[in-house]
Amino acid sequence: MQGIKVVEAAGLIRARGVRYGTARRFAPAEPACPGQELADGTRRGPACPQLPSRLDMVNGPVVDELAFDEDCLVLSVAAPADADGLPVMVWFHGGAYMTGSGEAVKYDTDVLAREGHVVVVNVSYRLGIFGYLTPDGIDEDNLGLRDQILALRWVRDNIAKFGGAPGRVTIFGQSAGGDSVLSLMLCTETEGLFQRAIMQSAPLAVRDGREMMTASQRSVVTDALGRTPRTASVERILSAQAAAIHAAASFGAVSGLPFAPILGRAPLPDAAAVPARIAEIAPRIELLIGYTKNDAAPFVAMRPASHSLGRLGVLGKIILRIITGAATRKIFGRPARRLADDWARHGGQVATYRFDWAPEDAPFGACHCIDLPNLFGVPADWADAPMLGPTRAIDAELATRVRRCWTGFAHDGITVLKSRTLRFDVK
Repeated sequence: MQGIKVVEAAGLIRARGVRYGTARRFAPAEPACPGQELADGTRRGPACPQLPSRLDMVNGPVVDELAFDEDCLVLSVAAPADADGLPVMVWFHGGAYMTGSGEAVKYDTDVLAREGHVVVVNVSYRLGIFGYLTPDGIDEDNLGLRDQILALRWVRDNIAKFGGAPGRVTIFGQSAGGDSVLSLMLCTETEGLFQRAIMQSAPLAVRDGREMMTASQRSVVTDALGRTPRTASVERILSAQAAAIHAAASFGAVSGLPFAPILGRAPLPDAAAVPARIAEIAPRIELLIGYTKNDAAPFVAMRPASHSLGRLGVLGKIILRIITGAATRKIFGRPARRLADDWARHGGQVATYRFDWAPEDAPFGACHCIDLPNLFGVPADWADAPMLGPTRAIDAELATRVRRCWTGFAHDGITVLKSRTLRFDVK
């Protein structure tokens, strides 16, 4: 590959840790300048510095094998060796805008690229305070979102070298990554950079009503970092982030997503303009959106009251099941269906799905993230994921069906799906 040292094996070309941008702390990223020497795309790039993930109890560790570095604007590409004008799928990882990385082994896309005959790009971006909550006195925000836009521009300018078609791009993401997909669609700067979008388990109910919480967090961060936020140690930044998370806890449901893109700050429109923007983009972008049957289960389990209910035996389990169902509908289900209805009402092509499958004895049922091992398709990479229960089983036939739907959508859009309302479960 011209300019990038890649690995070719088993019918795929892989490039990892490819730099798409550079940035100073709390400053917008700039495109990476290509060096005169061959870039090494054979090693995984770094993850943004981060605190331990609250979802390790669901996924198992995700970034433990990666180095941490603020200089983390990297992406990875997997492409069939014979790729020529193939659809491109660009993945944005989840992690509540606080944790994760596109370089994680659990998100490797070899199976997706090979089975679906697509070119897949995994994007890493700045997280937490580094990407989504600058201190007072620094007139920049939404840096992580801007990183994502810069990565999409890299795809437009470079993906043909890997056999991808820059005019056939689908963006997709799960949880905060799914929420990112909506933010990217709302930005005028992304027009022409993608044509299709998949939103998986986006917590859409906590996008609005964040203003007071964000102001409180910004004050806490400013106090914690003092007059030298740009030169404070990474450890001090993460300590300030922990304080900001604590400050968010008193603001109700929105505190479940302490960091997120901020409406009304560039490049996002303000909240009042969002409906008009959706009406504008819906006819131009095909959308697949959905959630899992028990999406909220891990978050309900984190609440202190859940431990008390768990000691009540069968009655406690029934109550927890009712609470989980209600929370799933409120945070994930109803907002996804409303967005789909809005999309269709404005002339957009849209389909919805619900992922119902879970292994026997899975502790959280068909919970948040349960679709990911099925999508990425390497059971060994998820063998330490508690959500998969004691057997760590994945239904191979169902996983193949999921990948066929996702990559088929990237090839041919809504027309390839057999139904506008999909349900994934063992038949």
